[in-house]
Amino acid sequence: MVRILRITVAAVVTAAASLVLVVSPVQAAPPNIPSYATAVSRLNALTVAAESHQSTYDRDLFPHWITVTGSCNTREQVLKRDGSGVTVDSACYPTSGSWRSPYDGATWTNPADVDIDHMVPLSEAWASGAWAWTTSRRQTYANDLGGPELWAVTDNVNQSKGDQDPATWQPSVASFRCTYARAWIQVKWYYSLSVDSAEKSALTGMLGTC
Repeated sequence: MVRILRITVAAVVTAAASLVLVVSPVQAAPPNIPSYATAVSRLNALTVAAESHQSTYDRDLFPHWITVTGSCNTREQVLKRDGSGVTVDSACYPTSGSWRSPYDGATWTNPADVDIDHMVPLSEAWASGAWAWTTSRRQTYANDLGGPELWAVTDNVNQSKGDQDPATWQPSVASFRCTYARAWIQVKWYYSLSVDSAEKSALTGMLGTC
């Protein structure tokens, strides 16, 4: 009887171990994405204004990817945070791992296929009020790991998005648009950036999918 019990327990342990091997870890996402209700409230609190100062925008006015911990810069830190099974070398460059791009649903194992997207593009931030910031604040914005500003996504999807706001570009994965809108609104609200009327209308529509 004791022998049978031991075999049964061993079988259960073996089965559990097999399940652990089969189940893939859930990939992380940027922090502090607000709830639907909070996003609606924060969208309504944003100043609605036309964009300005576009002609004076320069990407170099937003210093990024800065070193944030050890040998890791901001880009590498996001790759570590948002990937699955990520290992890095002494220079913090990923040597293994996988990344699922929430914008298009694609999964990549080569970090060169992954871009780090600024949810609210730098030029969009500039035209929405960042033109008046100090360089230090723009650096903080461009390297913000504390909110939903930085996302690991398919490189050519990020390039397709460019500096567009939700009025002219939205993720092809429709089920992600609710999250996208909530993250976009959080960034604009946290940094006291304005929205234009077309952008607000698009965000309202996206929240309608939540």
